[in-house]
Parts: sequence; C-alpha cells; structure tokens
Amino acid sequence: MALIALSGLSRLSPFNRMALSRWVGHILWVLARRRRSIATTNLGLCFPTWDRTQIDSVARKHFVFYARAFLDRFVVWRANETQCRAIVALEGLENLRPTDGRPVIVLAPHFLGLDAGGVRIQLETQIVSMYSRQGNPFLDELALAGRNRFNAPILIRRSEGIIRLAKLVKKGIPAYFLPDMDLGSRDAVFADFMGQKAATVTSLVRLAQLTQATVVPMVTWMEETGYRARLYPGWRHPKDEDLLLGVQRMNDFIAERVREAPEQYLWTHRRFKTRPPGEPSVYQ
Repeated sequence: MALIALSGLSRLSPFNRMALSRWVGHILWVLARRRRSIATTNLGLCFPTWDRTQIDSVARKHFVFYARAFLDRFVVWRANETQCRAIVALEGLENLRPTDGRPVIVLAPHFLGLDAGGVRIQLETQIVSMYSRQGNPFLDELALAGRNRFNAPILIRRSEGIIRLAKLVKKGIPAYFLPDMDLGSRDAVFADFMGQKAATVTSLVRLAQLTQATVVPMVTWMEETGYRARLYPGWRHPKDEDLLLGVQRMNDFIAERVREAPEQYLWTHRRFKTRPPGEPSVYQ
C-alpha cells in the first residue's frame, strides 16, 4: 500500500503537491505539539526581537515547508536525470571545481531542501557522504535507493567514523557534509549561532585541515514549484587554525542564510539541547 501511495504522490502536479503540503503542514502544526514547541522556542531564541505573532507565523510556514520537503523526497528519489534537472536548478557549479585542484567538502546546512540538493549534485560528480540509519526500515530502504542512483555515490554509515571519508576526499571525491546539528558535547565546541551558544561539532574544520580541502557551502532553497541549489564561493581552514574560530566561520555563514529565509531552516531539531556547564535547558 505504501508503494502504491508513493507512486500516486509522484504523479501529482507541483500545484497539487503544494496544496497537499499545506494541508499536511497545518495538521502537523496542530498535532505535533512537541515539535511545535521546539520550533517556536528555537525561533524565539534566534530572533529575540520578534513577538509571538511573528514567531508563530514563521513556525506555521515552516511546518508547511517541512511537509512539502518530506512529500517531495519521494518524487526526487524516483525522478530520472532529466526530471531531476527540471525539479532542482543548480547555481554556482564553478565553485565545485577550485582552480587550484584541491579536494572539496560541500557544506550542506540543514535547510529543508537538503535532500533535493543532495540528489541534484550527484548528477555533476561522484560524492561521498555520511549516512544515518532512518528509524523506519521502509523509509531507510527508500532513502538508500533514492540517494544511490547517480554517479555511484559512496554512503558511509556514521558508525564507521570519519577516517574512511577523509581518505576518499584526499583522492578527490567531494564530500557532502552536514555538520550543523547538536550531537552532544563530544568533539564539539560552544560557538555562537544566531546569538546563542550552540554545541557545534568540529568535524568539518578538522576534516578540512586534514585533507587541505576547500569548503564549498551549498544551500538548497525551496521555491514556488521546485528547488534552487546554490554553491557559494569556498574557503579554507589552515592547519594551525583554532577550532573554535573555524567552527564560528561556518556558523556565521549559516546564520546569514537563515536570515534570508527563516521558515526553511530545520527548527524542529533541538539545536540548543547541549548547554554550557551550569546553564539550564531551554526546552520544556
């Protein structure tokens, strides 16, 4: 039944998928009370000048975008190359190939269009990426199949660690890297993010220092009927750079993009779950 439903979803027009997304998003806003609380708490922390009306308005839009991103996954995961190029426009491809020939790490922050951008970039090059197992076995199988179709991507489970990833980056395979979630205090520093101290893993900086790779940010924006993935000019992390300074550079870049489209960032994640010593939880 699930496969039949997903097949039917992939045949819906973009207009009808958007209508369905609005319906599902509004239902999630009402029923997903815990995620709603996390989202509004995060927005209140990151946009302290907003009143409750502004916070709720952006959070409601976020749930609609969240629903759309989830539903669109099953379209993107089934799309052929021609369809994928039509669904996801790609800008800044020249930034993916630095003129100095250095390896590349694609920094992909957790904007809701992340999955669509990840599939789209595979049309241009082989990539290697860390992979977390989905809680639902059916979705896990679908995700692996959908993300494993173009240019033989290499998906490494997080349990395997970062060493294999580093070796492949050194060989010239770009890494698609998602380091902007709170994974606890291990291998993390407290860097500023949107005015808050956020436990941020240092893995991006350490990987860039180890491989001498260029970090090329990529943000995938959701537009009216499709997606626009943009690769930005890259930067490097010297081997002697302080980890906190390097992580702060990443957080500052992400914060700038968040302010451009706040409803499209992943606010339902407890980004400030890990607190500096002595500070209480910000979540109820």
